[in-house]
Order: sequence, then structure tokens, then C-alpha cells
Amino acid sequence: MVRSCAYKAVAAASLVSQLASAAITVCPNNEVVWESPIGSKYTFCPGSDYQRGGGSLQLVRDVQSTLECAKICNSDARCSRAVYDKVGKLCHVKDSNNPMDWAADDRFDAIRLTSAAITVCPNNEVVWEAPLGARYTVCPGSDYQRGGGSLQLVRDVQSTLECAKICNSDARCSRAVYDKVGKLCHVKDSNNLMDWAADDRFDAIRLTNTLPEGTFLSSCPFDEASLRVSNAEYRVCPNTDYTGASAKIVEGVTTVQACAELCSNTQGCMKSVFDHVSNVCHIKAAEPETSLFWVQNKRFSTIRVPQDIDPAVKGKWGDLIRLPLIPVAAYIVPSYPEPSRLLFFSSWGKDAFGGASGMTQYGDYNFVTGAISQRTVANTRHDMFCPGISQLQDGRILIQGGSDAEAVSIYDPATNEFTRGPDMTVARGYQTSTTLSNGKVFTVGGAYSGKREGKNGEVYDPVANTWTYLPGANVEPILTNDHEGIWREDNHAWLFGWKNSSIFHAGPSKDQHWFGIQGAGSVIKAATRDTDDAMCGVWVMYDAVAGKIFSAGGSPDYTDSPATQRAHITTIGEPNTPSKVERVADMGFPRGFANAVVLPDGQVLITGGQRRSMVFTNTDGILVAELFNPKTREWKQMAPMAVPRNYHSVTILLPDATVFTGGGGLCYIQTIGASSAGCDKTVDHADGQIFEPPYLFNKDGSRAARPVISAISAEPVKAGATLKFTVEGVEGQGEVTMIRTGSVTHSVNTDQRRVPLNNVKVDGTEYSTTLPDDYGILLPGYYYLFVSTPEGTPSVAKTVHVIL
Repeated sequence: MVRSCAYKAVAAASLVSQLASAAITVCPNNEVVWESPIGSKYTFCPGSDYQRGGGSLQLVRDVQSTLECAKICNSDARCSRAVYDKVGKLCHVKDSNNPMDWAADDRFDAIRLTSAAITVCPNNEVVWEAPLGARYTVCPGSDYQRGGGSLQLVRDVQSTLECAKICNSDARCSRAVYDKVGKLCHVKDSNNLMDWAADDRFDAIRLTNTLPEGTFLSSCPFDEASLRVSNAEYRVCPNTDYTGASAKIVEGVTTVQACAELCSNTQGCMKSVFDHVSNVCHIKAAEPETSLFWVQNKRFSTIRVPQDIDPAVKGKWGDLIRLPLIPVAAYIVPSYPEPSRLLFFSSWGKDAFGGASGMTQYGDYNFVTGAISQRTVANTRHDMFCPGISQLQDGRILIQGGSDAEAVSIYDPATNEFTRGPDMTVARGYQTSTTLSNGKVFTVGGAYSGKREGKNGEVYDPVANTWTYLPGANVEPILTNDHEGIWREDNHAWLFGWKNSSIFHAGPSKDQHWFGIQGAGSVIKAATRDTDDAMCGVWVMYDAVAGKIFSAGGSPDYTDSPATQRAHITTIGEPNTPSKVERVADMGFPRGFANAVVLPDGQVLITGGQRRSMVFTNTDGILVAELFNPKTREWKQMAPMAVPRNYHSVTILLPDATVFTGGGGLCYIQTIGASSAGCDKTVDHADGQIFEPPYLFNKDGSRAARPVISAISAEPVKAGATLKFTVEGVEGQGEVTMIRTGSVTHSVNTDQRRVPLNNVKVDGTEYSTTLPDDYGILLPGYYYLFVSTPEGTPSVAKTVHVIL
């Protein structure tokens, strides 16, 4: 700053130097805040220096940025001040025990620690368990600072335990602080970020149940009690709630027993909820017309009539599998003798997306051992959120576009690593890609990312490692009519690689089409599927030999649009000939954003979805799965899952003939890397669940004995080849099928298709079959091989690799 005083004539450079070193009390430029991985916050003041005092605890050379200097300070437990020399590329870690002056100087950036966070309690913690089972951990000598606020401040509180009891009685409280000097209990607002810091004056209190408040449940995490009312048995789970509509709300109810009695006296009541704070009993609406979500919430106790679901009729869901990130996309990792891993990914954040970040959060689930791990993939400079995914003939996974819209990443199962592929000719996101009979990959659409315009097709050649633009593969005929315009209209096409390198387009637009890749590409109409669009419906080729495609659900617009129950079977023959569309029985529920999987027996399992498509919500989520039998044209409702699987959920067939479903949610954040703390966590589902279909059970509910494929060659096979293998545990001739291993995102799974093998010869335990001789039916790539008993129980699959 300029002081009013007389100056002698000096050189201009000398004057600048004097001004630059003038003492300051506030930063002369815009400050920047950096938060370390453990929550400590550092403030950078550009153009300033800590001078005359302080000294340097260490001097680090060849430091490339102010941020790197801050990281050095963060890694040194002594450091609360540092200075970065932008000219000399030096980081001075200052000695804060000595006084120093803060001065303006353009050569330097001053760095100061403004919030020292702790990650572990500095003293011995104490655990208190409330009467209903909620657990609170007390950390003596610590405080929740700067953020959080206080929902209430209670005076004259005599002990930390009393403060914990106050927190327990407030349904909003999961954090509290006891002021031992002032005898005050601060009930903190956990919706806001706060720092955990050491301070002897305070004791920090936090709710430490195994699962956070609001977590979805598949079983009671506390001691579930039995309650007998009017000769009926009820199960009571404390600290949990059924969210969803209530048929009746009764006030002035003071006990769980009284709430159970109200349920007992109400016709049709199967579930009720007691509110311990407001003394209210909620008689919950009937399922499945209403979806009730079981979540953890210490304010309530849930009361239910126990129901036995026959797994031989409705199948069975396993416990929830907690995952390190939201599985927005997933694929099976091909391997011999059978796959054991599912890779899944989100975006740059485990629960957040937004912008082209150049990195992707990945999870790795070994469904054989149960092991789960997580890693960041950044070497391909590709945020893979919202891509096209296709399995190449050699088992590598081609992931194209998304947030980094032109980028291509190729995953190699042999090395478990990613490499950068050639950029697409058109930047895309929300496109669909499919592997072709010649091993190439076709993609079309993708106006979500890159330039917002309809995007014609292009084709990838894995041998030449190049993309070729196909202006004749015009996207215009396949557009839906969405109220939000083009960025929604060319999304998620229902594509099937078929004979002679053709591509069949089955939806979601009203009309169906054939694409060709010869020359500049081509597109012609095949048929009209329906009178309305069905964006984010479900679709699968359940019998490739017969050219049979099942489709159902979806909505006219991408979001804020009523879903349909309609279902169709489309039959295709030779390329460029009309397709045949048959309307079949409706699903039991309208579903948008659902997923479909074809099972070894040819039935199609539908999971998740909403009655009204609405992105990033649980609203009207369908928990009941449905099974469609193409032979009988009949639907059966399956057991309900625990979590709504709507937008950004996945479902995929595992080699043991069970089905994994997971995900849903993800929060848009404007700034890459910013916190997701302000997002609605109730719609984020970083978990999964496995469904065991009825064919895995005997009529009495016991597990059915399964055939065993005990010997099969690991050598790749070609279309038309004879496949030989040994099967044990089958009386009579079993049904043999191949299902291509899947990849899925946004209700799109072009990799899966079922190929029934009809010309099977059996000699005792020795099986042989001739594979279809057309690569349009038997696309190159990795397949599951299943053998099922005459009763329909499938084996665990073995891997078959089909090559050109």
C-alpha cells in the first residue's frame, strides 16, 4: 500500500521493490483454498510473502506449483506456514514458532493452514449404546468446528453422556459437541461440512452405527424383536423406517406395542412405523402398488408381519453388497475356465460427475471370493461416464466417449490395464455401440456430449485401430421426439450386430431400421414398433438363432415422462428385410430406466425402473422384479429387491446363472473434484444385490442340484465348429445354451445375447454340438456355456471364446 510520505528520487525499480515488500494485513489478491485429502484447509495468497522471521524448517527445490508446495507443507507435521518462490521454484516450509511479517511481493505466494483437521481421536474414545441400539462414540478433547452450525443449543448440561442422550432424542442429530466449560450441548447440523479438530475444552460425539442414517437395508441391522398381538406375530426392527406412502397416520400413540395393535386392527396392514419423537403410528400403504423402502433412521421402529417368500416360485435376493462407488456402468471380465470378476465405474467422483475430468473411478468385485477393491484410472485421460461399451473378439473392452466425448479407452483383461485408443471422429456421449459379425464396432448417436447435434454413425476397426465416419448411416430416422430436443433424441439406440456386418435398430424410436457399414454407410426402415417412443426401455436378443428380440417399457421422453408397460417381440431375418413386431402381454408395472437380462432358460428378467421416468430420484421405484417367458408369453412377479434401481443402475448375468443388480444415482457437480456433501444422498446407491432365479431351487425351497461341466477345451472356436465337453449330474439330455458375456450402462447391454444350441449329441456324460455357422448369430467374443437339467436348473457356466 502507498503511505503518505516524502520520497527522494529513486529508480522506478527501487520503488517497485519497496512497494512489493510493504506489510499487509489482508491478501492483496484473490485467495484460493485447497483442502487436503484428510480435510485440512490451506489458503493461498498470491503475490505475498512471509518475511523477516519464521525461518525455514526446510527448503525444497524444483517445486513446480503453489499447490505442490502446499502439499509439501501438508506432509510436514510442523508446517502451518509456507512460501512458494515462483521464480526460483522453491518451497520454503516456515517455522511458525517465530513471528514473521506478511508482506506483498509478486515473486511469492504465501500459504497458511487455516483449518487443522484430525482423522483419528487424539484420546481414548468411549462408546455409549442407546436403549434402542443406536451407538454413539465420544472423542474427549475434540470439537466439530467451522461448519455444521447448531440445530439446537442446550444449556446446563452436566455431562458428555447427557449431551449424547440429547443427540439421541433428536432425530436430526448424528453429531454433537459438549462444551465442558460452559456446560453446553451443541446439536450439530450434519448436512453441512465441518472440521474435526483437537480442543481440550470440548468432547465430540458422533453416531457410529455400522451403517449411516438413511442407508437402505435388506435385513435388520439391530436386534429384531418378536411381538405377539391378537394371536399374530410381528417383527420389530428399531432405528429403521419404511419410507413411502402411509395409508393412515394415527397421532397420540406412545408405544411400539400400541402401533402394532393398530396395524393388527387395520385390514390389509402388513407394515407400520412408530415415530418415537412425535408419538405417531404410520400404517403403511399396501405393496407392491406402493413401494416402501426400508432405511436406517434412529427416530423410528418398523413393524412388519413376517412373510415367507417361496424361492422356487419367486426367487431369492441376497444381502446388500456395499460398494466403494456407484456402479453406473459394469462389465464382466472375460477369463478361463470361467469369469470371476465384475468391473464397474462411475465418473471422476465415486458419487459425482460433471465435466470432462480425464479420469474415472473404478471398482472391482470378485463375485467368487467377495473381494472388492477400487482404483482411479487416469492414464487414458478419459472420464468414461455415459459411454458406449462393446466387447471385442479378443475379449478387450472398448469404452468410447462419455464425459471426455471423443476419447476411447481399451481395457485388456490379460493385463488388467487400460490403454488409450484412437479418438472417435465425432465426440459422443449416451451413444450406443455394438460389435459386428466381422469383429468391427459400430456406434451412432451421442448428442449428450460434444456438440449438441444428431450424430451419424462410425465404425471402429480393431485390426487397423482406426475409426471411419459413415455419413450415410444417418441418425435422423432413429430420433425420438423428446420435449428437451436433440441432446435427448439420439440417445441409447437399441442396436444388434447381425448377419453380413449389418446392424438392426429395434428402438427406442417408433420405427425400426437397418444400418449398413459398406461405403459411406446406409440406413433403411424395417418396420414400425409402436405408436410412441420408449426411451430407456429394456431390450435383449433372447434367441439369436431365431432372430428373436424382446423389448418393453421406456417412456416417450427421457425424463419427467410416464413409463409404459407395453412389451413386444421383434423377429428379424435377412438384413434389410422387414422385421416382424408382435405385441405381447404387458408388464405388471410401467418401467422407465429398468434393466433386462436373458437367463439360460431363455426367460427375461426385468429389474428396477420407475412408473414415471425421473432422473436422479427414487420416486415410484419398482422393487418387484418380473420374469417373462417367451414360450408361454406369460409374466411372473418375483421377490422384491431392497433398493430402487432406476437411473444409472445396472443389471448383469453372472456365470453361476445368478443376476447382479446395483447402482442408481450420481450427483452433478459443476466443479470437477468438488465435494458432493450437498447432494441428496438418499438417491445415491453405492451397493448391489444378487438375485437367485427360481430355477436354482427345488419345489420345497431347498437348493437344486446343478449339472457340472467338468471338461471343456480352452482353445478358441470358430462359427460352425464342433464343440465338445463333459457334463456330470444330468439325467437325460440337458439343454445347452451360450450367452455372450455382458456390459451395461443406462439400460443398454448390446453385448449380451442368448444362442440356444439345438443340435446337441449326448453319449453318457460326453456332449458335442455344432455351433451356428453365421457370425451374425454367433458374434465373435467371449460366451458363457450353460447346460441345464430337464427341470431347468443350469450349471455354472464355462467360458467359450469365439473367434473369426
